[in-house]
Amino acid sequence: MTRDTTTPATDASAIRDAATVIVLRDRATRPRVLMGQRGSQAAFMPNKVVFPGGAVDPGDARVPLAEPLPQSSAARLAEDADPARPPALAAAAVRELWEETGQILGRPGAWSGPVPDDWRAFAETGHLPSAHALQFVFRAITPPGRPRRFDARFFLVDADDLSSDPDDFGPACDELSHLQWIALDAIRDHDLPFITQVVLAEIAARAHDTEPPASVPFFRNDDEESLFLRLHGRRPTAV
Repeated sequence: MTRDTTTPATDASAIRDAATVIVLRDRATRPRVLMGQRGSQAAFMPNKVVFPGGAVDPGDARVPLAEPLPQSSAARLAEDADPARPPALAAAAVRELWEETGQILGRPGAWSGPVPDDWRAFAETGHLPSAHALQFVFRAITPPGRPRRFDARFFLVDADDLSSDPDDFGPACDELSHLQWIALDAIRDHDLPFITQVVLAEIAARAHDTEPPASVPFFRNDDEESLFLRLHGRRPTAV
């Protein structure tokens, strides 16, 4: 069943689509991921060290992508979703990565039409957003009872696919502080949300593997029960 995501953002109980980006570097030596710390006053996961990411905005579905998602990722994202959702999730991933870290996932090019307000700074870099490097690796729904709930899709990106200096966080907004590359073997030293720990275990297990995963883990938290499923590009199957 397709979930209705048209509920206004002011309804904190609504489950909103969201995209999270895991940028990985130094795969062959000591793999590291890009993370930052949420503020102490944040309504969702205050003080936690997290990946960049956030909710899909209405305009994300209309943003032109210079390159589409890989077919395997698009097929798995389309499970239990309408056809327009995968491109919107991909665009949101690129936008959130840019806003929160100043990193560019795109290709040089000029926008052909009006640029949405929240994409203007990105467009001014001379890039169009590109989804070809986004590898869909995890999906999780925030459990009931939390102040905000998201249906989050996690995308893995290799730092070599960035069109920006991976050590330059100058253009980033202030939503995440202490942006840094954290080695996977030292990640437990930080204050991480539970689901982030689960995702990192998946990433660590395949840090040296550049091929898409055979299936994508889906941690589904409904009002009735919690299930751990696998997405194969067809109907989800239980683990």
